Amino acid sequence: MIYYYKSEKMSFLTCDMFDFLSQKFSSIFSRLKEQSTLTEANMQEALSKVRDALLEADVPYEVIEQFTQEVKAEAVGKKVTASLRPSEMLLKVVHDKLLQFLGGTTETTFTFQIPAVIMVMGLQGSGKTTTIAKMASFVREQAKARGKSRRIMVASVDFYRPAAIDQLEILAKQGNFLFYRSPLTDPVAAAQDILKKSQAEQCDLLFLDTAGRLHVDDAMLEELKKIDERLKPKYKILVIDAMTGQESLKLAQLFDEKVGFMGAVLTKMDSDTRGGVAFAFRYALKKPILFVGLGEKLGDLELFRPERMASRIMGMGDIQTLIEKAEQKIKQSEQEALSKSLMQGKLTLEDFAQQMDMMGKLGSLSSVMKYLPGMGSLSMTPEMIEKGEQEMKRFKAIIRSMTVKERRYPKLLDASRKKRVAAGAGVEVADVNNLLQRFEQSQQFVKMFTKMGKNKFF
Repeated sequence: MIYYYKSEKMSFLTCDMFDFLSQKFSSIFSRLKEQSTLTEANMQEALSKVRDALLEADVPYEVIEQFTQEVKAEAVGKKVTASLRPSEMLLKVVHDKLLQFLGGTTETTFTFQIPAVIMVMGLQGSGKTTTIAKMASFVREQAKARGKSRRIMVASVDFYRPAAIDQLEILAKQGNFLFYRSPLTDPVAAAQDILKKSQAEQCDLLFLDTAGRLHVDDAMLEELKKIDERLKPKYKILVIDAMTGQESLKLAQLFDEKVGFMGAVLTKMDSDTRGGVAFAFRYALKKPILFVGLGEKLGDLELFRPERMASRIMGMGDIQTLIEKAEQKIKQSEQEALSKSLMQGKLTLEDFAQQMDMMGKLGSLSSVMKYLPGMGSLSMTPEMIEKGEQEMKRFKAIIRSMTVKERRYPKLLDASRKKRVAAGAGVEVADVNNLLQRFEQSQQFVKMFTKMGKNKFF
């Protein structure tokens, strides 16, 4: 992406639960990189700051102690290679240990085997019902990418939360999934009825929403155990609200002890929670985080990949996930057309607008920037990101107000034409000049990269 956003204090906000840790870790290790040697003193200082950051992120104390002790033990016995400075070696040790705590290097893509019943559990307010629709949507898109289709049913036996079943029915219509409402009122009997219906409909997958409570109680757990015994689901998944911090771990341990589950989904990843539960979950529960929820839309669900998350926390970004998002949401023909213009060293205002449209398909500036290396070390405020978002909207409105010829040949825009374009876009002439200035800067970048022999810009 060559779109160039500049301000006197360039900054972007990345509203993500790991941003807090990313900012803290980036700050710690950027200072350490400035030092040519790694001493006992500066290593202790760095680890002390890591410990403080994890405490602030609501990571349990015993997990923090285990983490820092393991890092120190490995760093002390590590030989510094010729290609790494001592400070870089410590950074690598922290990264590798962080990766281990998040779940290791296994990059297998999780898929639901078919046919299967997926029993979904969690407390009220955790986002359980929405997560079911998101997982169903994820499965369908995953199958579609392989040229296959899935017959999916969603249903609920949550008779305790008002309108829970109605909410799932609405989501099923949005996602075009099969939905069944059992006429029975006993949760266990209704679950059996739902299973028979899904079998009669020859469904590949049945996602069953179970009853939640504001707090865990014996009646809920007993109900879940009975449903588990009668349906024998292939998958039992616990949905956890990441904003509840260490309480989430206690909740997960209780569910595991009484009912059991194979993995978890962390919701509200786009919130300002500090990420402690995700850091400690695998270590404390010895179970994987399967997915993370990032918003309210059906497509706002991602596989949890420990290696990519570790890189993001360390401020190294996650370019691979950003590329995958682009491949999913931006047509190949659009990418090729823009790439051709860029490789030729030619950039028009039409191309400029297309870049902004592509970025819009990936999400907001904040959601894109969190995947880029070094973002954690920037000073970020909501006001600055809002300013960037509004500027992009103005730029697109201005370009739409131009004629095709003006978009292709911006030098035609004299004072009279600028005034007409500004009026059509509902902006000031100064905004038109600002766009043209940013466009000129982007053209210079394109020419520079073309001379350097670069041939991929997106």
